[in-house]
Amino acid sequence: MPVGESVESRPRRRASRAVRFALIIGAILLLLFGVPWWTLIASGNDWPTPVLVTGTIVAALALVLFPVLMFAGHGRRHHDVPAKIADATLGVVWVLFVWSIVGQILTAILWAAGVGAPARYRIATLVVTAVALVLLLWGYAEAMRVPRIRRADVTIDRLGRGLDGLRLVLITDTHYGPIDRARWSRGVTAAVNALRPDIVAHTGDIADGEVAQRREQAAPLADIEASLARVYVTGNHEYFSGAQRWVEHMASLGWEALHNRHLVVTRDGDSLVVAGVDDRTAAGSGVPGHHADHEAALAGADPSLPVLLLAHQPAQVGGAVAHGVDLQISGHTHGGQIWPFHYLVRLDQPVLHGLSRHGDRTQLYTSRGTGFWGPPFRVFAPSEITLLTLRA
Repeated sequence: MPVGESVESRPRRRASRAVRFALIIGAILLLLFGVPWWTLIASGNDWPTPVLVTGTIVAALALVLFPVLMFAGHGRRHHDVPAKIADATLGVVWVLFVWSIVGQILTAILWAAGVGAPARYRIATLVVTAVALVLLLWGYAEAMRVPRIRRADVTIDRLGRGLDGLRLVLITDTHYGPIDRARWSRGVTAAVNALRPDIVAHTGDIADGEVAQRREQAAPLADIEASLARVYVTGNHEYFSGAQRWVEHMASLGWEALHNRHLVVTRDGDSLVVAGVDDRTAAGSGVPGHHADHEAALAGADPSLPVLLLAHQPAQVGGAVAHGVDLQISGHTHGGQIWPFHYLVRLDQPVLHGLSRHGDRTQLYTSRGTGFWGPPFRVFAPSEITLLTLRA
C-alpha cells in the first residue's frame, strides 16, 4: 500500500472507532434510562396524560444531560457541581435500572396470578420505587460513614518471630472528590490511629482531582501514626489527576511513596521487605517514569526475606506470584460498591474482596475500599478499614 493511503486510513480508522464507541455508550445510556422509564412511567400503568408526559420529559432530559454533566465533572478540569449531579444521577439510575428489571419479572408473576391491568403494573411500580428509595437512603448512609474495621489474621511462612503479631492497617480508594469529606477524612485518621498500627498502607486512588483541589480533604493523612512505616502506591485514578504531584504530595505528608521501590522494616531482629508498584494503567498514562515494575521494586532486596507488596489492583497479582511475593494488598474493586455491579467487576479482576491464595507462596488481600467513587452510595458492599495481623 502506498504511504499516502496508509496515512489517510489512520484518521478513518480512528473516526470509525469513535463512532463505534459513541454508539455503544448511546445504547448503554438508552437501556439505563429507558428501562426505568418503561417500568415506572410507560408500560401498562395507564397514568393520566400529564403524569406520562412529565415523566417522559424528565427521563429524556436526564438522558441528554447526564453525559454532558459527567464529561464536565470528570474531565480534565474536575468541575465539582456537575460532577455531584452526574454522580448522584448515575447511582439513582443504576438502582432504578436493576430493580425495574425485577419489576418486570414481578409484573409477569402478577399476570400469571390473574391480577389485571393496570393494577399489576402499578403494584410493580410501587414496589420498585419503594425498594429503590430504601436502598438509596441506606446506601448513602453507608457511603458517608466512617468505615467499620475489618480484621483478619494472615499467616506468612517466612515471617520471622520478631514480626509475629505485626499490625498492618490498609486504607485504599479514599477518592476525595466533589463532595467535601474533610471531616470524614479526620474520622478515618482517628479510627486508624486507634488500632495502634505498625504499618499503614494506602494502595491508591487517593482522590478524583488535583492536589490543589483536594488538599484539605487529604490533609488528615499527615496525622496518621505508625510505629514502623506509612507507605503508599498510585491507583488508576491518580493518572486522571496528576499522579506525580500526588506522589510528591504524599511524601510531603510524611508517607513513603513506593514508586516501584521498596524499604525494609525491622523489629526484634527480624525484617520484612515492604515494596510497591505503580498501577497497571500507569504505562499507558503518558506520565514519564510511571509503569508497574516489579523488578525495580524488589531490586537489591534480600531474597530470603518475606515480601509485602502494595499494588492497587488485584489483577496485578500475577506479577506478585512471578516474583515470589508473600502477601499483596490491593483495593480498586470497591466490592462492587452498588449491587449487582460486582458481577461486572469480576469480569476484570480475579478477586472481589477478602483473602485469597495464588500460586504456592503468594496471598492476596483485597479491600472493599475506604471511600467510594462517583455515586455516593454503597449497596451490599460496605466500606472498610482493614486491620491485618501478620502471623509467623
